[in-house]
Amino acid sequence: MSDVEAPSKPLEITESAENYLAELLAKQEVADMGVRVFITQPGTPYAETCLAYCRPGEEEATDQLVELEKIKVFLEKNSVPFLDEAVVDFNPDRMGGQLTIKAPNAKMPKVSKDSPLGDQINYILYSDINPGLAAHGGEIKLIELTDDNVAVLQFGGGCQGCSAVDLTLKDGVERTLLERLPELKGIRDVTDHTVKENAYYK
Repeated sequence: MSDVEAPSKPLEITESAENYLAELLAKQEVADMGVRVFITQPGTPYAETCLAYCRPGEEEATDQLVELEKIKVFLEKNSVPFLDEAVVDFNPDRMGGQLTIKAPNAKMPKVSKDSPLGDQINYILYSDINPGLAAHGGEIKLIELTDDNVAVLQFGGGCQGCSAVDLTLKDGVERTLLERLPELKGIRDVTDHTVKENAYYK
């Protein structure tokens, strides 16, 4: 590690991945080239984790430098909180192998009890609730958190106009959020359920 202040483990690069990346960099024949890791649209359902060549001078001044034995890795500043527990690995096979990047917190950074209540609500929605609704083409978004800690939610996709939405909201989402977040006082649904074009249950 460099003397740049860093989280304890923003990103793990396995030995096989480091060796593979070092070989790729050597083939580029550019002195002191590294790799840069960044996430497009971090903290959203559309987040994508990317790894790119980084020639000298292409890094940003705010990048976090991680110096491994064989390669230099630059982490884009805004992506760092979303790279917690991320792992870059390389699995060799007969066809050559595959480099994989798993970033479980790319869509939503890991939160703690000290995080703002809105972040905690979003984390539960994205990590626990929305994956189950995705099978029905649905998703739930936090629109706002009121001053008296009531979460205003909007149902989208297959949840909008769904005749089972009251059951879904009361039995599932509300119970989950209130049990996990004692400081949350209630849930309010602002979805227009008269629009039924995408509804899964009618």
